[in-house]
Parts: sequence; structure tokens; C-alpha cells
Amino acid sequence: MSEIKVLWVDDEIDLLKPHIIFLESRNYSVTTAQSGMEALQEIEKNSFDIVFLDENMPGLTGLETLAEIKEHQANLPVVMITKSEEEYIMEEAIGSKIADYLIKPVNPNQILLSLKKNLDHARLVSEKTTSNYQQEFRKIAMDISMINSHEEWAELYQKLVYWELELEDIEDSGMFEILESQKTEANIQFCKFIEKNYPSWFKNTDDAPTMSHTLFRDKIMPQLKDDQPTLLVVVDNLRLDQWRAFAPYLNGIYKNTKEDLFYSILPTATQYARNSIFSGLMPSEMQKLHPDYWLNDTDEGGKNMYEKEFLSAQLNRLGLNLNWSYHKISSLKQGRRLSENFKSHKNDDLTVIVYNFVDMLSHSKTEMQVIKELASNDKSYRSLTESWFKNSTLMEIIQQAGQLGFQLIITTDHGTINVKNPSKVIGDKNTSLNLRYKTGKSLTYGAKDVLAVKDPGSIHLPTINMSSSYIFAKGDLFFAYPNNYNHYVNYYRNTYQHGGVSLEEMIIPFAVLTPK
Repeated sequence: MSEIKVLWVDDEIDLLKPHIIFLESRNYSVTTAQSGMEALQEIEKNSFDIVFLDENMPGLTGLETLAEIKEHQANLPVVMITKSEEEYIMEEAIGSKIADYLIKPVNPNQILLSLKKNLDHARLVSEKTTSNYQQEFRKIAMDISMINSHEEWAELYQKLVYWELELEDIEDSGMFEILESQKTEANIQFCKFIEKNYPSWFKNTDDAPTMSHTLFRDKIMPQLKDDQPTLLVVVDNLRLDQWRAFAPYLNGIYKNTKEDLFYSILPTATQYARNSIFSGLMPSEMQKLHPDYWLNDTDEGGKNMYEKEFLSAQLNRLGLNLNWSYHKISSLKQGRRLSENFKSHKNDDLTVIVYNFVDMLSHSKTEMQVIKELASNDKSYRSLTESWFKNSTLMEIIQQAGQLGFQLIITTDHGTINVKNPSKVIGDKNTSLNLRYKTGKSLTYGAKDVLAVKDPGSIHLPTINMSSSYIFAKGDLFFAYPNNYNHYVNYYRNTYQHGGVSLEEMIIPFAVLTPK
């Protein structure tokens, strides 16, 4: 371990000689200063790892010195030491972001503990986290090979996301690589599970999880109350790890967050999954019952133009007589307009918002080099989503909703996955364009790479013509045509796509939050 440099500031520094000798015997280098001004001069000349600062000094007080230090070196840890236990001093110091707070007289072990806590914290947390994951690793490996129900897969995916968030800041990159390999293996087994069980969920609904088309009936409707307005936010293309990254920002507004998971239907694509949520129907039923609203992949026009109409029909079918409104936000201007007028919805039973930012971010990552670099992996993609959320008009709307006593429900239509490996596919000119699923006739593909459905009716998908079939890419694969293959592969590799079969796309968050 390299020598740690400590600056100790106290107008009676000579009395602390035994403490300083104690620290130097343990490989700490201690520089002393007898006033705030002297301390600031030392900090300007030299680099320190931590400062011990006496609060009660003539001239510049400890609090004044602290303010000066933070103005010039905001990240330098400062431990305040004082004789006084007056609350205002403590509040001032904590408000100025001190690293620790000690009351005189201090003993050498207190000082040593404070140093360990502040300077070794990251290393100690990293070691503890790594150790805990190593213990959990074998259990997860066994679970992956043995689980055989949608509940167990949802639970396992939650564990993987938990460890991904725990390990993301540790220095041991080897541990993170092990987790990545576990996620890959989990997706291989999950794809086998879906291939075997997905069609049966439509035959025996008692064994099926809550899915896109049953979400409103099973999870949203039971939360609607006569005496409390509800804000339902559907964030397009939101994964569980992204939800977990920004959920803490809601803690000051809401309490009792109940997090649940449900399964997106296949294809895990907006025009199928989100229409399914709002209509309460599978795509083949939408095509049959609402031919004016449903468009197939090969049809011209926007595929999600009638969500409000689908929701209206579902509310009528469920016998729900509500005052409700629907809003789709695809731009900052639309978000600001709704934020400015949100109070006008305080007497509505249900206010529904579809927010498209994360989906646009995913597509921008494909199209824009700057976004590709900002979101090069799952960690940075999460961070970008978190940064957007805390500064968004959606956050403003949620804050208003909390103040107005709205219950908040946040969910999504499907997730997304970072695609890494191409799989060759050949289709005719009418084949759909999505990189994670294809529908059309005479498709040629690598059988081991896909979940193939020759009878779309078996999973309640519309048949565009008599010989149409669907194929869904497994794991982190994406479809590429043989023509101009290398260019195509280089362009799309390591981008975020959806429509296929993976834990990240299919197992998605549903959260209910109660206002404080």
C-alpha cells in the first residue's frame, strides 16, 4: 500500500504529538497546520488523501476552512473534530459534506477507524461484495441448470440484476466477467424454457405468468381506487436494471414501493407488446376485433397510433367507468406541456403517460456515434438512463403527482439487449425489418439460433399470408442479411435491440408506489 498523506489542522497541534507518532508508525504521512489559513496554503502546495480539521480555531474557524477546502477540492475527504456537540455545528458540517465527525477528546483508535472507514471503504466494500458473490455463484449456477417455472426464472433474473448492480463499481473486472458468463448461460437455458413452454401459456392460463395482454386486468385494475387518483407511466423499452438505477430518486416523493415482474409477449417489440397492454388482447385478437387500429409489419403507417382507442375499448370491456386521460410523450416540448398542465388532472381517476425516451435512446445508440460511445455497455446505458430520468420532465410530473396524492404505477412494454453476435437470415422483400425477429414467408435461417414458430396462430400472432412464419433471435444474437454482411454486422454489433427472446427483453418491471 502506498503511503497515505494526512493533513491535521489544529491550533493546539503540539498536544496531538502522540496521535501523530501513532499514525506514522502505521505508514501514514502526517503534515500539520496550526490555522485554517496555513491549512489552505498546504493544500495548495501539496496533495493530501484526507484532512483532520479542528472546528474551534482562532482566525478562520473550522467551518470556514471547510467551506474554502470544498470550494477548491470538492472530493477531498474532511473529518471535523470539535469539543462542541451543539447541533447547529453538526448540521453545518454535515451540510458541507464532511466525511466524518469526531468529538474531542479523540483517541488514536478513533482516528485510525475514521481513516479506514473513509480511505479503505471502497476496497473493503469491493472485497466484501466479491466474497459474497463468490458464495452465491455456485447456487446461481445450480439454479440455472435446474429451474423450470416462470416464477423461478423471474427470481433468478432478479438475482443476476442485483449482482450486476453490486459488482459494477468494484475493481475486480474478473468477477464481472464471471457474472457476464453466467448471464449468457442463463439466457441459453431461458431460451430453451421459453421454446418449450411459451405456447402452452395460452392453452393453460392458470400456469401462465402475467403477460402484456393480462397486465391491466391482473395488476393495474386491482390498484385503481375510488378515493385516490392513479398515474400510470409506461416507459418504453425499460429494463429491470435501468428501473433499479433510477428508483431511488423516487424515495423522497413516494413510500412503500412494491416491485413486481411480468413477461412481455413475443415479439418483444413496441407495436406488439404495448398495443397488447392497452388493448388487453393478443395481436391476432386485435387484428380480428379492431381491424381499423391494428397494422401488420408490412403495412404502411405508424403501428402505435391507437393506444388510446385500445385502452378505451378495454376499460369498457372490464366495466370500468373512470375519468381518465392518455398522453404520449415523444419530445421535450410535449413533456413540458404536460408538466405545466398536470394539475388539471388532479380529479381524474387514471392518468396514463407513455414516455418514449429510453426507446429513442436505444435507437439513437444505433444511429449516432456520440450515443454509441456514451452507452457502450450495460453500465453506461444504465447511467445514461438514470441521468435522463432525474433531469426529465417525467420526474417533474411525478413530483407533482406525489404532492397531489396520486398513486404511481411505473412499468414498461418490453426490455432490450446489447446484441453481440450475428446470425444469417434470408427472406423476400416483404420480410419485416426488425433485427431481433422476422416475419414473412420462405425464411432461411440457422435453426439453433432462433425460436421458430411456423404456426403464428399457436402464439396468437397474426398471419400476414398463408405461409408466413415468425423467427425470434435467441440471447444476444441479431439477424443479418448475407448481402453487404460485414458492413451490416459492424454497424449493428454492440447496439441495443429488442424483439427477441432473452431475460432482459421478456422479464420486465412493474412497480406500485404510495404517496407520502
